[in-house]
Amino acid sequence: MSVDISGFGLELTLKASNTFPAGIQITQFADDADPFDAPSIQIMDKGMGINGDLVVWSVATPTTITLSVIPASEDDKNLEILLENNRVKKGGAFQRDSIDLTAKYPDGKIVNLMGGAITDGIPVNSAASAGRLKSRTYAFVFESSARS
Repeated sequence: MSVDISGFGLELTLKASNTFPAGIQITQFADDADPFDAPSIQIMDKGMGINGDLVVWSVATPTTITLSVIPASEDDKNLEILLENNRVKKGGAFQRDSIDLTAKYPDGKIVNLMGGAITDGIPVNSAASAGRLKSRTYAFVFESSARS
């Protein structure tokens, strides 16, 4: 029996407490960068006692994800607004949005990421040597997650 691992149909809903309290849909994913990515996280640390005894302990680790979207798309424009609203600027206020993200996968699985913040983003469009705009990537960090 084969297992369908297609990502086609992935839908994200992002809620930002101040900037987008009603939430926005994200579906216009990039073709030249990984659209939705989460790196491995370390949940345990380790060490060795002076006599060679292994010791391990739990560590709290946030979940980091990146989103890459089609440049100049509606999703890109919305994420750019979120980035700028949460960026500290001289003489300007910033939002300090608390961000929740829901990922709905094509197989019906849902992952909720909660208590997050936007941490990185590309502030302007860049052009590639091929003559096209590069996709912009935005990074987020989350305190907790739940699957259903």
